[in-house]
Amino acid sequence: MLVADPRTAAAWRRFRQEFADAGPERRREMLRERANQSRTTDLHMIGRAGLGHVGGDMSVLDILTTLFFGVLRVDPEKPDWADRDRLVLSKGHTAGALYATLAASGFFAEAELETFAGPLSALNGHPNRVKVPGVETNTGPLGHGLPVSVGMAVAAKLSSSSRHVYVVLGDGELQEGSNWEAAMTAGHRRLDNLTAIVDRNRLQQGARTEETNTLDPLDDKFRAFGWDVLEIDGHDHLSLYDAFTAARGERPTCVIANTTKGRGVSFMEDRVEWHHKVPSAEQIVTAAAELAR
Repeated sequence: MLVADPRTAAAWRRFRQEFADAGPERRREMLRERANQSRTTDLHMIGRAGLGHVGGDMSVLDILTTLFFGVLRVDPEKPDWADRDRLVLSKGHTAGALYATLAASGFFAEAELETFAGPLSALNGHPNRVKVPGVETNTGPLGHGLPVSVGMAVAAKLSSSSRHVYVVLGDGELQEGSNWEAAMTAGHRRLDNLTAIVDRNRLQQGARTEETNTLDPLDDKFRAFGWDVLEIDGHDHLSLYDAFTAARGERPTCVIANTTKGRGVSFMEDRVEWHHKVPSAEQIVTAAAELAR
C-alpha cells in the first residue's frame, strides 16, 4: 500500500481553502488550471508506460478534479476515515486520470506515477484498492461500479452516516445490464446519498456509443428508474461543482456530464482511435503546449 505525501497534502488543503474563499470566476480558473496540469501528467505517464486510455482520461479529468479539489469530504492522510465521502471510478480503464488526481491531492507521492503500469507497481492499469489509498473499490470489468456504489450508499444509511457516494460511469458501460438493476434498486430505496456521474463523451472502443447500442434518451431512462437528473457541460467546472453540491431531494441523482474524448488536445478531441492509442514523444510535447495555454 502506498502512503500519503504530507507536503502535497498540505498544498491540497491550502488549495481547498483558497477555493472555498474565492469568487466564481477564480474558482473556475483554479480548477481549469489544476485539471490541465493533471492532463499533462497523464500524458507523460502513458508515454512512459506505452499503454493507457488517454482519450477517456482527458474526458474525465474535469469531473475528477472538481470532486477532489472542490467537493469530496476526504483526507489524503486519513484515507480510511470512516465518514469520508466515497468516489468510485467505475470506468476503471481511465485509472491514469484517477492516479494523477490522487497524487496531486497527496494520497501518495507524485514520484510513484513514474512506475505506472510497470512491473510490481501499485499503479496497475485498473485501480486496486489494496494497493492505492483513495481507491475505494477495484474496477475494470464494466458495469460493476454502480452496483457496488448502491451497496455503499445503503451501508451509509444503515449506519446513519452522512457520507455521500459518487460514482463515475462511462457512457459506453451503460450498455451493461447490471447498471439498470442497480439503478432500479437505488430508485426503489430512494438513495438520496448517491450521485452517479455519466462521462457522456459518446465514444467507446472502436465506435460511437449510438452506433453500437443506442443510449438516448439517457435522461428519461434514469428518471423512469426513480432518479433526479441534471444534464450539464462536463468541462464547465462551476456547472460540475453546482451539480455535485446542489440541495438534493429524496431520490438518487444522475448528472449527465457532456464531455469530449481527448479534451484539450486538438488532434485527440472526438477521435475514436485515441481510446487507447499511445502518443509519441513529439505528440506529447505538442499536447502539453496546448494544455499550458
